[in-house]
Amino acid sequence: MQELIRILNLRLSKLLGLAALIIGVGTGCFITKLSVLDNDVWWHLSVGDWIVRNRAFPHTGILSRTAAARPWMAYSWGYEVLLSSFYNGFGFMGMALFGTALTIAVAIVLFWMMRQLSGRFWVAWSLSVVLYCAFLFNIMPRPVFFTMILFAITLTLILKGQRSGRVELLYWLPLIFVLWSNVHIQFIYGLFAVALFAGINLLQRAALSLLAYPDILLPPTLPLGKILLIAASCVPASCVGPYSFHLYHVIFAYSTSKFMYSIITELQALSFTGLSHYLELMLAAGAFFALGCQKKLDPFKLSLLVVVSVFAFRTTRDAWFLCITAAAFIADLPAAEADREQPFSFPEYTGLAIAIVFFLILIARNTDFNQRGLDRTISNQFPVDAVNFLRKHSVGGPLYNSFNWGGFLIFYMPQYEVAIDGRSDAYGDELSSQFYATESANAPLDANPYLNDAGVVLLDKTVPLAKLLPTDRRFRVIYHDQLAVIFTRN
Repeated sequence: MQELIRILNLRLSKLLGLAALIIGVGTGCFITKLSVLDNDVWWHLSVGDWIVRNRAFPHTGILSRTAAARPWMAYSWGYEVLLSSFYNGFGFMGMALFGTALTIAVAIVLFWMMRQLSGRFWVAWSLSVVLYCAFLFNIMPRPVFFTMILFAITLTLILKGQRSGRVELLYWLPLIFVLWSNVHIQFIYGLFAVALFAGINLLQRAALSLLAYPDILLPPTLPLGKILLIAASCVPASCVGPYSFHLYHVIFAYSTSKFMYSIITELQALSFTGLSHYLELMLAAGAFFALGCQKKLDPFKLSLLVVVSVFAFRTTRDAWFLCITAAAFIADLPAAEADREQPFSFPEYTGLAIAIVFFLILIARNTDFNQRGLDRTISNQFPVDAVNFLRKHSVGGPLYNSFNWGGFLIFYMPQYEVAIDGRSDAYGDELSSQFYATESANAPLDANPYLNDAGVVLLDKTVPLAKLLPTDRRFRVIYHDQLAVIFTRN
């Protein structure tokens, strides 16, 4: 046992452990090819192309015939421009590499957070493995991955600043929000955490001044005035971008939307049908236990953990919000200074990075992670053959399409503007519910005006509408394969 501990404490063992961690995440990306399987990545790519081509930012529902006049903002424009650049430089391989790099970046930042807070390599390593299994491969690489990275950095700065009394660590927060608000709308989650930290500190100072501060609570360690100033500056910082304060209109619209939460599985509450859900519960329980074990209770940590638990258990997609927060609080358990280990040196990190890249290239070559493999994966998931048929046989529009394929059709069949796609904020609850009722055959066929005036209908073969539409004398089948069916007007 002592020999095992001695081996684990060797720097080489730790370097090998970190390499295995990152290579494992990269291998998962190569095998699953999630970077090209997301229904929404395609409209993100097309929006990025539109921004680069027009050197402007959209304010209406571009690329859609039904939402063209409706207000819409490309609030993830930074992600979309990066995605467009990778695709235009390297094709599908560029898309896949961008998604893989983004996933690995999340993995690295999460490990960095655990190492910074715990000061112990194997504690950080173990918590990172649990985090990766809990949510990392449950979501395809999207703009929310930038939110995961920036939230982890924000929370680390807050916790380290609070523990050390170094308020200067929080000076980075406004700059973080300038970047965050231009890559993903969920910067509001980070803004909430910062506002909560400032509010808790304000209440703590007020209670101390009234001599009513409970002895069971951890006292504040940072100057209140600077905390309030930093928190206040994060709000205008989030407005630095092409959409300025109008981003908050989008946030309000999302907060009042109800329909999409009733039909999209990842927007619904946890079902506890998979291991990841139980790992999320375990992390939450571990974090509450860790807070309770400390001599004095941290009111900020407790408040944040309660709020993120409500969010994450209500919406499966927000599992990362709870998992990252819970793991950070577990890692932040007090440790003796002697137990805190020295970080790797720059030459060690350099050698590690070279070794990781080398092995990832070897693994990619043996996991079908190449142009041919990606083409095959995309063709098995999306109606590539059906679109190729329409390219060869000119059929008049307008187009009516399945909801899940709208994003792909925006990219692969730009000659037809789509009827519906994954931008729920562009369509709103009323229009989205109308399309859903039609696609699920829960409404009369003539009740949807966009179907009534369609010249060509491209549907997922498995949706109820695809089975019902052949009974409508207005349409006839002109193509079908194992994935799709195409109708044209008689």
